[in-house]
Amino acid sequence: MSFATAAGPAADLGLAQTPPNLADPATRARLTPAAVEGIVHLAEIWRLTSAEICALLGDMSERTWFRMKKGQWPGTLSQDALTRVSVLVGIFKGLRLLFSEPLSDEWVRLPNKGAVYGGRRPLDAMIEGGIPKMLDVRRHVDALRGGL
Repeated sequence: MSFATAAGPAADLGLAQTPPNLADPATRARLTPAAVEGIVHLAEIWRLTSAEICALLGDMSERTWFRMKKGQWPGTLSQDALTRVSVLVGIFKGLRLLFSEPLSDEWVRLPNKGAVYGGRRPLDAMIEGGIPKMLDVRRHVDALRGGL
């Protein structure tokens, strides 16, 4: 019997798990409450305007965003929105591991001379570039902390 079998599922060992199927409506419904709660807190910590967070979430309406913030949104996030939330939370976590506060929370708002940003704020680069640029930022933050 292998160690993994004796110890239980691979998740107990910190091994990679199969990512959730975000195309499945039931999976999205299950993940949405935590994703909404997380992105609301992230928006507060990063001091994002409603226009900024709506753009980061893929042109979400401000009315929907305000309902989410109040806990009064009964919807389910799309596959696209859940992907965006996941990437943003990963960036947040990476920044918190890399920098102390307040720099970790201000970093997305500061102009950056790195090739990924071209002198712009990472926030603006992500808004303009959508998911591909968000993934670039995530890879950059991971690389800075030695994750690549």
